[in-house]
Amino acid sequence: MLEIKAGAVLAQHGRELAYREITGTGSPILLIHGIGSSSITWGDIPERLAATGAGVLTVDLPGHGQSSKQPGDYSLGALASSLRDLLDHLGIARVHLVGHSLGGGVSLQFAYQFPERVQSIALVSSGGLGVEAFTGLRAAALPGSELAIRWAINDRTLAAATWLGRTLKRVGVAPHALSPGALETASWLADEDRRTAFLSTLRSVVNVKGQRVSALEKLHLIDGSSVLIIWGDADPMIPMTHGINAHALLPGSQLVIFPGATHEPHMHDPQRFTDLIAEHSQRNT
Repeated sequence: MLEIKAGAVLAQHGRELAYREITGTGSPILLIHGIGSSSITWGDIPERLAATGAGVLTVDLPGHGQSSKQPGDYSLGALASSLRDLLDHLGIARVHLVGHSLGGGVSLQFAYQFPERVQSIALVSSGGLGVEAFTGLRAAALPGSELAIRWAINDRTLAAATWLGRTLKRVGVAPHALSPGALETASWLADEDRRTAFLSTLRSVVNVKGQRVSALEKLHLIDGSSVLIIWGDADPMIPMTHGINAHALLPGSQLVIFPGATHEPHMHDPQRFTDLIAEHSQRNT
């Protein structure tokens, strides 16, 4: 019988970290979301994984979702340390990391800082594997973007964007910027505290030229056989070539491409994604 614990909060170092735990066998699978997102953007992936018998842990990174959003350190190192604190609190020795976008960068940083806590790593459309990044993110990292975002995002513009996205989808056009997930992220930026935390996190990893933090020179420290790389071949946010290059630098790693998927392959084909993660974690137990 699965035990699904209601959303809980870890209060530590003056911050609150929201998480949810589903008990299971072996080292749990820790799902780490992307920037401007939260644990809810995994959809029903946690339940699908739990149905395989795995323990699952989801978390809202600091500055995201239901976690604290006050000013502070939002670097990859600080985010990785907050996850370590959560595992210590729960008495969890090791985890299977699954990181999407920014969460991939956090996963890599966690593996460098706390290698003894990592059972395996799955990088999903991961940041930190190259320079290129979506133009909108580079623009948001510019000084003064706070004012532009505050002016651009409001109930009227969000309603118009939602209508346009639905209209275009009916004729077979689906821009990622008008997808439900992207618009949900944009709606969160209307809140000043969320917007401040988002920009602090973004500027720690992205500047006007692109991604400013790279894990490439440290990939040799990771056992490639413990790494699964998943990417969508239509990703407009981070090029699929980043995943292909990382795969080449990690002998023994597995690369899986989702045809037609954009930046969220786990939402494009949830069951295939679940099967891949479950198989990968079981193989690295």
